[in-house]
Amino acid sequence: MSNLERRPAELTAECDVPEATDVVLLEPRDVPLGGPRAMTVHRTLPQRTKSTIGGWCFLDHYGPDDVSATGGMRVPPHPHTGLQTVSWLFQGEIEHRDSVGSHAIVRPGELNLMTAGHGISHSEDSTPETTVLHGAQLWLALPGPWRDQAPFFERTVPAPVRIDGAVARVFVGELAGMSAQATVFSPLLGAQLDVDAGGTLTLDVRPGFEHGILLDLGDVTVDGVEVTRRHLAYVPPGRTRLSLSSVGGCRILLLGGEPLGERIVMWWNFIGRSHEEVAGSREQWQREVIQGADAHGRFGTVTGRPGPPLPAPPMPTVRLKPRR
Repeated sequence: MSNLERRPAELTAECDVPEATDVVLLEPRDVPLGGPRAMTVHRTLPQRTKSTIGGWCFLDHYGPDDVSATGGMRVPPHPHTGLQTVSWLFQGEIEHRDSVGSHAIVRPGELNLMTAGHGISHSEDSTPETTVLHGAQLWLALPGPWRDQAPFFERTVPAPVRIDGAVARVFVGELAGMSAQATVFSPLLGAQLDVDAGGTLTLDVRPGFEHGILLDLGDVTVDGVEVTRRHLAYVPPGRTRLSLSSVGGCRILLLGGEPLGERIVMWWNFIGRSHEEVAGSREQWQREVIQGADAHGRFGTVTGRPGPPLPAPPMPTVRLKPRR
């Protein structure tokens, strides 16, 4: 079933399209991902000036990292609510386990999509065979009608397709006549584009979408604006075309979607709509899983991975404010 078929009527109306404005570059911030030899990720979403691009609300870009130096990815079982996690690799492998019983290996060019909904827990570990780890971890905020649904997991393998001056892998939504099989719940786009050296690519896009272009490798210019590596070029709604060009060739992630239209509260691994909702999710994780009160409760149990789950950090001393 397609994403549009699963949307209620009030979300299918055409949105107002403002005039297009200049491309804005969002600078990443470096965040250590656990442990004394922490792997560093480069986070471009959320930011103070821009929290979401469509439903995309979180983007960590990492690598290429020498696993022997960084220790790789070692993330114990931890909870999520109100979102979908999107795992996309360029190099290496990650072992995924979750509390609905899924056990999968994330590989380059394959989409692993976990829908948290009401609540799920999962772990992520780079495999023993992985020597270099390179990829992106993204989140999608679930719209109100679906944010409390039962959790599930799916894996899809988008076929690489040659389009003018590039190879495209569309893993979410539609682009250039290609449609992804992934189950999403708002109008969205997610694709890897490998642009040829000296190539220029003009893409027809939906004017109601806002877009983000993350430069992974090489060089790219977006509508005349040169993008710095690891930065996210933000393009607001109003465009019917995007122009991408590269001198030496590049690899990018193209993200897009209709503006979310909802205020969200995002803290640690939870997405809700109020401070109280997020605080309640944290308290339930601590009680059920960390304190062992109910192993079969809201977040379930991740089996097959040694070691304890990850305790939640203390709540902030200030009230969490909704943002969009």
